[in-house]
Amino acid sequence: MADDSDPARTVTDDALASPRLLAELRSLAEGRTWLMPMGVSRAEEELSRATGLPLAGPGADLAKHVNGKIFSRELIDSVGLRPVPGGVARTVGDLSVLLDRHMADGGRAVVKESLGVSGRGMVVLRDRTAAARLLRLIERRGASATADLVVESWVERAQDLNYQFLVTRTGEVRFETVKAAVLRDGVHQGHSFPVRLSDTVAGELRDAAEVIGQALYKEGYFGMVGVDAMLAPGDVLYPCLEINARFNMSTYQSRIAERYVPDGTHAVAATIHLRLRRQHGFEEVAHALGDLLRMETGRPGVLINNFATLNAAAPADGGEFHGRLYAVCVGADAEEALRLRSVADDRLRRMAEAG
Repeated sequence: MADDSDPARTVTDDALASPRLLAELRSLAEGRTWLMPMGVSRAEEELSRATGLPLAGPGADLAKHVNGKIFSRELIDSVGLRPVPGGVARTVGDLSVLLDRHMADGGRAVVKESLGVSGRGMVVLRDRTAAARLLRLIERRGASATADLVVESWVERAQDLNYQFLVTRTGEVRFETVKAAVLRDGVHQGHSFPVRLSDTVAGELRDAAEVIGQALYKEGYFGMVGVDAMLAPGDVLYPCLEINARFNMSTYQSRIAERYVPDGTHAVAATIHLRLRRQHGFEEVAHALGDLLRMETGRPGVLINNFATLNAAAPADGGEFHGRLYAVCVGADAEEALRLRSVADDRLRRMAEAG
């Protein structure tokens, strides 16, 4: 644990600023221990050097390369998997052409920054007026200026999926799991599982994982991979919207699913966002949830799988802050699991509002 946690810093930066924690990590550098962060950036490389613990996966340059939306789009086009209609806008001029093409029939389009995450850097253009507004803003740079955006058609009434697989150091691809994404205004809120898919779609997902995994291995990548996919009406699968070559939220839920979500039940892994005026202890959260809190396997309820993030952003001098609580809501079926999530959200908001 770091000596001091600063809400303005990442967890890795907290570790780098903690002499005690650095010394403890150095004591583990005996040749059999590896550093395995959620993802790798320059900060994690620095932590590896500072502690002598080698990274368990590829370095920051490769991680940045394979996690870009442009990389995902160009990979799909090159290997022949079904793409969402769209393309890459390398320049402002390219953007103008792509928007004109994809909004010609009155449909909507999605414009995504290559390295945007969790819904940031993405805009849905609902009509030509919105597209023209965006172009006017960007065209100030000049038609030949760099844009580096992905433009894709909006697919109506689609189900968002996330599937995970492991690329081993020797190039094997091991399919892990698939979950349905729970989104609110395009921002990821959690996962719903198990997902009912036809045998055909399930097979397509596994085939896509193999193809994408082999392509990533050729780039030099190995490790956990999460891929966002989309299932359109008529079981039309778009197997790759975005590659997240790192640990994903779903990664941390897998062991919980194995131990606490029995066969024949359903779960929603939720992120509950709260606006807080002070720090709250676990006892307060447990009291607020009441009979929803799941204390044993075999009954419906809410299992807290990450409490630390609730107070992580609390300022030292007091004042309001944004807290997040991660929970897995388990019910007899999907409807009950979603209802439990809604009730838990309501009870925790009342706790936050009470101060």
